[in-house]
Amino acid sequence: MLLGTIEQGLIFAIMALGLYISYKILDFPDLTVDGSFPMGASIAAILITKGANPILALGIAFVGGSLAGFITGYIHIKFKITNLLAGIIVMTGLYSVNLRIMGRSNIPLFGIDNIFSNRSNLFIILFIVLLSKFFLDYLLKTKFGFSLRALGDNETLVISLGIDEKKLKIIGLMLANGLVALSGGILAQYQGFSDVAMGTGTIVTGLASIIIGESVLKKGKMLNVTTIVIIGSILYRFIILGSLKIGFNASDIKLITAILTVGIMAFKSKNLNSILKNRLGGVFQNAQN
Repeated sequence: MLLGTIEQGLIFAIMALGLYISYKILDFPDLTVDGSFPMGASIAAILITKGANPILALGIAFVGGSLAGFITGYIHIKFKITNLLAGIIVMTGLYSVNLRIMGRSNIPLFGIDNIFSNRSNLFIILFIVLLSKFFLDYLLKTKFGFSLRALGDNETLVISLGIDEKKLKIIGLMLANGLVALSGGILAQYQGFSDVAMGTGTIVTGLASIIIGESVLKKGKMLNVTTIVIIGSILYRFIILGSLKIGFNASDIKLITAILTVGIMAFKSKNLNSILKNRLGGVFQNAQN
């Protein structure tokens, strides 16, 4: 069970890396991921059942997720739709698209060759995670990466430098959703099935991983952001495992994730700390009077 938890944490770490690009770097709350995650699983599953190479299936899943990110970015920029609403619209549409891709709501993959057939699960997953991490590390150090990070911090500055911020945002969303879909494709092969509803709560799961990683390892100056996100994803899986061990049902996982995310964000909130100090200060002052 310990090994399985680590493997699942690493698979979801790829999704969290994608979400880190949209949520933390671009400052774009992209709900598309709830649709692009099962989209990656759907594409990988249907291609594998048709006899396609499992690695090629993951590559096409990445492209499918990137296309979803492109649509979100395009309608956000072209039609001036808010980022939140653009993500919701595409996520909603992807539910039907994923059903069309699979032809039904669930595709079992048991007994079909995949990337894990006759190989070590941990080795394969770790290889893909490290490949994604080093690619992002390199990308974020390039001129494109610096522009991408500047776009989330100060869009006006990016525009003043003559950089096409619209094109940059769309490419960033494509990359983010491509990684999310890749994660979905790997999970489908790992668990042996693809389901149209497997993306529900993906954005909250990814946020929880990022927040846990940042909260626990914020003083780890030797670790870069991608490493922190990966470790955060593994820690999140262990928290879920602990919750199940103490008696919660598997159906409670989404609720636990939501409460955990809100709890950590509230704890980190400076406003909440100020409110508590003011309240406590008022209580002590009244007691003295």
